[in-house]
Amino acid sequence: MNTITPQILLRAYAVGIFPMAETAQDTALYWVDPDERGIIPLNGLHISRSLRKQVRRRPFRVSVDTVFDQVIEACGTKVRNRKVTWINKRIRALYGQLHKMGCCHSVECWQDAELVGGLYGVRIGAAFFGESMFSRAKDASKVALVHLVARLNAGGFQLLDAQFMNPHLATLGAVQMSRADYQKLLEPAIEAIADFKSFSGDGDAEQVLHYAERR
Repeated sequence: MNTITPQILLRAYAVGIFPMAETAQDTALYWVDPDERGIIPLNGLHISRSLRKQVRRRPFRVSVDTVFDQVIEACGTKVRNRKVTWINKRIRALYGQLHKMGCCHSVECWQDAELVGGLYGVRIGAAFFGESMFSRAKDASKVALVHLVARLNAGGFQLLDAQFMNPHLATLGAVQMSRADYQKLLEPAIEAIADFKSFSGDGDAEQVLHYAERR
């Protein structure tokens, strides 16, 4: 892979592929088209009793698209339980451009003035492609995900792509499907219209839970 522009990146997502790097130090990128794909059904997010209590307690102030660069940098930082990261400088630059174009978004969790968790992903039509998340405080990334799903449901989204399955995502309701079944969901979703900015209830825990647990 040589020259990649934000426009090429969006076209890649629209057909089900995305770029990764081997490590943060590697300057090369390669296309990924998994045989098995993980998604979080927007009518199937699993919110445990303890996570529901966290959302209601509101230990974090949640914002959207205020510090995108800080979020992607935090997602690419090595931590104790994540020794290797695929987010290199080219990834940060490309997705930063997508963010400026309005096609890539972040959800952020704060304690006072400190950014303690969040996630980011790409939006095309009514599809949202979750890229990465991070947490520096208990349940911060999970709370960010609950707020994301509420926002997507409120805005009429049809697909939340999680890329790869892992045990953590499985506890939140993620499911795995074949590439062919994923394409059947992807194609109509990218052609549909959705509104990422329509939700204004991040400060209202009951409204967040209402939309996040929509069945």
